[in-house]
Amino acid sequence: MHKKDVFTIDEAKKKLEYYCAYQERCHQEVIKKLRQMNMIPQVIDTIIGHLIEHNYLNETRFAKAYTRGKFTQKKWGKKRIIRELKMRNISAFNITIALREIEDEDYLKTLQELTEKFWNAHMEKDKVIQNKKVVDALVYRGWETALIFEAIQQLKIKRNAE
Repeated sequence: MHKKDVFTIDEAKKKLEYYCAYQERCHQEVIKKLRQMNMIPQVIDTIIGHLIEHNYLNETRFAKAYTRGKFTQKKWGKKRIIRELKMRNISAFNITIALREIEDEDYLKTLQELTEKFWNAHMEKDKVIQNKKVVDALVYRGWETALIFEAIQQLKIKRNAE
């Protein structure tokens, strides 16, 4: 089966409706998909307008779903989520709304669990090296440095109490 090279506007609309219904998409992903289908800019604008009008495409909804998913599934911190949303040209307004999807209590609890997990995974005789490995792993995942140091401190206090 070969890939179709030419699509009518109606065929493209249907294809993109399915594409957006399957999972939340941002405008950038939809535009890229339409360009791959060799659509001209005017048609791209028409189809984007149609998708928005019929609620297939909604950047606020995308940002919220993306944030929830990356936090719960990948355990990403807010800095990484923000960076990834910005790369997808999501507005600051929508990013702010999306970050409200993460409860502060859940955020700190997840950080504490990750800190403990990484601490146990990076056992070193030299605690400075162990500390650095844990910090690096958490920074990579987008957690705020001040919160990381606080979580490590709490872990050490907890370990000394045991």
